[in-house]
Amino acid sequence: MRRVFFLAQAELLHVVRDRATLAQVLIVPMVQILILANAATFEIRDTQMWVVDLDRSSASRGLVNRFAASGHFDITGMASSAVAADDALLRGDTTLALVIPHDFEADLVRTRRAEVALIVNAEKGAAAGVVQAYAAMILGAYSAELSLPGAAPRIDIRHRSRYNPTLNYQHYMVPGLLVALVTMIGTLLTAQNIAREKELGTLEQLNVTPITRGEFIVAKLMPFWVLGLIELSLGLTVGKLVFGIPMHGSVPLLFGVAGIYLVVALGIGLWISALVDTQQQAMFVTFFIVNVYLLMSGLFTPVDSMAPWVQQVSIINPVRHFVTISRAILMKGAGLGEIAQPFLILIGTAAVVLFVAVRQYRKRDA
Repeated sequence: MRRVFFLAQAELLHVVRDRATLAQVLIVPMVQILILANAATFEIRDTQMWVVDLDRSSASRGLVNRFAASGHFDITGMASSAVAADDALLRGDTTLALVIPHDFEADLVRTRRAEVALIVNAEKGAAAGVVQAYAAMILGAYSAELSLPGAAPRIDIRHRSRYNPTLNYQHYMVPGLLVALVTMIGTLLTAQNIAREKELGTLEQLNVTPITRGEFIVAKLMPFWVLGLIELSLGLTVGKLVFGIPMHGSVPLLFGVAGIYLVVALGIGLWISALVDTQQQAMFVTFFIVNVYLLMSGLFTPVDSMAPWVQQVSIINPVRHFVTISRAILMKGAGLGEIAQPFLILIGTAAVVLFVAVRQYRKRDA
């Protein structure tokens, strides 16, 4: 253990003295989380919309004002015909066109029913569905405000949003982004570090010393394990102070799970380093593997929306399980019993990955 401690200390000093690596560990991830937490969101704000008000009545102006005051839409154009709105949609100048027909107010007074047209640019797929839902919500509220018969639901529906009552998407994304950053730091730095030893020729020198391969691997991985936990601490601090993410569960439990997960991430980095000979190769292979992991983790898109075979394959994805655990602990206040299944999968994955990585490392470098 004494030799492991001194070698790990030397490795940590090397990281601290290397400004580029230190920036990669401490500064770059914090910048990433500040940017991605605002960019990686399905929330729709200030969506550009055009209004075609053919009625020009007090009722139609009231409807337009409801859209303008909602905070979801920015009225960037008014047109006197639907053709102008269609042209704006074609140019990409707007996402939504609201067409209020002639006799809108008269129909409300005479028949207590009126129609409007919502024309949505569905080019963006899911985002168009969100825009349409926001618009339908505004129309429904305005109908209820006017007390239109048949517009209000016959059943009094009262809903409550649990775990994220404000529907703040950042509270959902930031815990997942923390997992992504810890994954990148743990896997990429480990793979590059040992690949650098190969390039410099110091790996062969270490192999002829009395230190065993097990001691060498532990000493190489331990500093990055500690740095990964420091990275998580910094990320949680930024997430709490800047984005106000909830922390309903046990933070020590989260760090305990993170310690196991980092064994997986470091083991993958060790395995990559055994396959490659240069740092550039290590970087390319790491980005390929990590990108696949992140896309199949449920971080950006729900696992339930993926193809059935992808859902089955993602069961062996450690990132998916840590993302699930992170969100469950921070947002729901889940305890060990609630996260037992993904946690046990992580433990099993850590054992398998580390075993395979060590065997592969020995085969390549023995």
